[in-house]
Amino acid sequence: MRIETPSDILNARPPGAPSPKLIAPAVLVALGLIVLFTTFYQVAPDEQAVVQRFGQYARTTDPGLHAKLPFAIERVTRIRTTHVYKEEFGFRTQTPGIRTTYRKEAFEDESLMLTGDLNMADVEWIVQFRFADPAKMLFRIGPETATQTVRDLSEAVMRAVVGDSSIDEVLTLRRGAIGVEVERQLQEVLSAFDIGVEITTVKLQDVNPPERVKSAFEEVNAAKQDKERMINEAQAEYNKVIPRAEGEADQMISQAQGYATERVNEAQGDASRFSAMLAEYDKAKAVTRRRLFIEAMDGVLASADRIIVVDPEAKSILNVLDLTAEGGAK
Repeated sequence: MRIETPSDILNARPPGAPSPKLIAPAVLVALGLIVLFTTFYQVAPDEQAVVQRFGQYARTTDPGLHAKLPFAIERVTRIRTTHVYKEEFGFRTQTPGIRTTYRKEAFEDESLMLTGDLNMADVEWIVQFRFADPAKMLFRIGPETATQTVRDLSEAVMRAVVGDSSIDEVLTLRRGAIGVEVERQLQEVLSAFDIGVEITTVKLQDVNPPERVKSAFEEVNAAKQDKERMINEAQAEYNKVIPRAEGEADQMISQAQGYATERVNEAQGDASRFSAMLAEYDKAKAVTRRRLFIEAMDGVLASADRIIVVDPEAKSILNVLDLTAEGGAK
């Protein structure tokens, strides 16, 4: 029978306990897995990763598989840089989808604004932005603070631009231009802050007068529309009548000019013919006078139906000369 010494008691293993020869390899495997999982990291396609070494910025990595120093030496923070974030003002999207519904109550503190002509407007708009520089955004402001900063600055810039515009410009005339101007000014402020935020869109969703005075504004708009309609109708009538009158006037002027040219040409022809006749008359006055008399009588008698010749020395009435084509001379 073997007597157990104190060393045997100390080296004894409980039943089922692993062998000391297996513990070391298991520890090495576990340590290798920890090193493996803390060394390699994956960045999604819509992300960029900010790597910190002992809390200090080290580098920014793009989408894909990357390696870093294991354990807590280097830490990775993933930021969605291509994702477009949206902030809503004056309303909230309740159920997005094909039939999107909105919730508008209790947001008048965001949407009610004073215009440049001292009217009130209920302005609803959206701002879309993304984190263009994840390192600046992460270290200078942080994701949650960045979103709140965009909201605060968007409201301040929108109120400033609306305050420089009239109620008609806000409601209809410059709605698109106001959105563009707010986007430009908002990006200028964010660029001055240098927090890595880029504005992609500022769009006015709906602009209305306040509910308490909405009926009065609708009546004014209806009157303006009636005014525009009547102006358009008058302009259409003007465009129809005036060109026709101008055309008729041009036609009458052309006819008068043609008639004047014709009369002048006729007068010039008569004058030329008279001058030629006068030259012939000077050459043979008696013959020319008789020829002119015969030509004149020929023209007069050609249009007469009946001709009566009166002779002062005649004692009785002569027979009527029938000079018509059928009867011949009598």
